[in-house]
Amino acid sequence: MPPSPSPTLRQQRLGTELRKLRERSGLTATAAAELLGLKQAQISGIEAGRYAVGADRVRTLARAYSSGDPALVEALALMTGGRTRGWWDSYRDYLPVGLIDLAELEHHALALRVALCMHIPALLQTTDHARAMLREAVPPFRPYELEHRLSYRIKRQETLHGSTPLPYTALLHEAALHMRYGGSDIARAQLAHLLELGEQDNITIRVIPFASPHFPGNGQSFDYAVGPVPQLDTVQLDTHHGGCEFLDAEAQLAKYRTVLDRMESCALEPSESRQIIDKIKRSL
Repeated sequence: MPPSPSPTLRQQRLGTELRKLRERSGLTATAAAELLGLKQAQISGIEAGRYAVGADRVRTLARAYSSGDPALVEALALMTGGRTRGWWDSYRDYLPVGLIDLAELEHHALALRVALCMHIPALLQTTDHARAMLREAVPPFRPYELEHRLSYRIKRQETLHGSTPLPYTALLHEAALHMRYGGSDIARAQLAHLLELGEQDNITIRVIPFASPHFPGNGQSFDYAVGPVPQLDTVQLDTHHGGCEFLDAEAQLAKYRTVLDRMESCALEPSESRQIIDKIKRSL
């Protein structure tokens, strides 16, 4: 199969994890190639995500690297093949590659945990709220750009619904509930939407109140995508220039898991969170 000039985040992640296995075994790329009867450039291409590999090849590499983690190896085997074709591909010519990778990440995640301070999570926004937020972009989007971003954002929400809805936990600071993007009517409808979504079995919404003496993470917003094994979890951060940054180093994953756990420890229970959301809604 010819190399891919622009591997997806998922393809790159598979290559990165195979490189980690090789490095832990103490083999250089050259030594690994000789052991497996490949060229060094093929090993490098696989580890960069430029070459698609099959499940059998992943298992062969893992054996050569003396991997002692069968759960990780099988999870990696499930990530093999070419580029995943999904609804997000129709946006590939219109949106930054990071947003395309984000949609694919959410599609393959086993669960999502998100933390936000000043915004309602994208997957929980109404269309009017999302449009009002997108209109605040600097520099402003052209009308067709805004509509592409809006339809993409709403399309992402389908992962929370359907026959196998994604388990989703949102930790919101109370400040996010007071923001009035688009005015009071839109804000009120948005809070009513949160109350409705919170009734779904797969969606948990918990609020960190102003009165809380603790606020882990110093207000940083992020998404945490849970993979089939902890090593394949991913953290997504929004960047100041409007893109996405993805983190997958073990130390980074451990840090953000700890932040989420601490945020949950000082957040209200879902029932109490519903009460505060309803109180703010009725005050608008």
